[in-house]
Amino acid sequence: MKFAVIGGTGLIGSQVVKNLNAAGHEAVPHSQTTGIDVISGQGLGEAVAGADVIVNLTNSPTFDEASPAFFQTSMDNLLAAAQKGGVGHFVILSIVGADQVPELDYYRAKVLQEDILAAGPVPYSIVRATQFMEFMDAVLSWTADGDTVRLPATPIQPIASKDVADAVAEVAAGTPLGGIRNIAGPEVFSLDELGRITLTHKGDGRTVVTDPTAGMFAVVKGDVLTDKDAHLAPTRYVDWLS
Repeated sequence: MKFAVIGGTGLIGSQVVKNLNAAGHEAVPHSQTTGIDVISGQGLGEAVAGADVIVNLTNSPTFDEASPAFFQTSMDNLLAAAQKGGVGHFVILSIVGADQVPELDYYRAKVLQEDILAAGPVPYSIVRATQFMEFMDAVLSWTADGDTVRLPATPIQPIASKDVADAVAEVAAGTPLGGIRNIAGPEVFSLDELGRITLTHKGDGRTVVTDPTAGMFAVVKGDVLTDKDAHLAPTRYVDWLS
């Protein structure tokens, strides 16, 4: 099968391309660096020509109120190109619990992306993943202040990007789901606990202070970013850290 992987040079996209090619398919990475623009539509027709499947892993350049417009325009352009090119399967990556956190602009934007895909003309699959282990350093940096890092006790079920890429490639090579598959890491932590584990492993002497008002995840209510009934990935956080 031939796959057009849009956003195919990023953290997940590059691994999806590698996985699909290793399985004997033809997966071609596309991004701004290869001359396509999902907002203007430049190069999209050529990128999807002859493709059986589109895997869209592009991301909004910001996580603020501008992100819904990015997903609206990019999805409209990609779906039009997919329909014109006769693509039979369109896959996106979203976030477990995104529809449960309307307070976050970016999460609302991801739900909009899902809705556009589901209402579109191409058979589709949505893979929703929990928070990437690779993002923990960024999370720690958001609320770092001197010798302390403030984090809420939000339940998190971290997943390794490798496991995300494996799941996306598997879904992309299969029959369209016409719905959502949730994937998650094997363990649930509170975010403050995850911060302490991370700093201890790195030999970082800073202290994590539990603060229910700190950072982006402070607005999350309950355990909506976790899913114990999801397809559980194998990689445990301490093993990933090692």
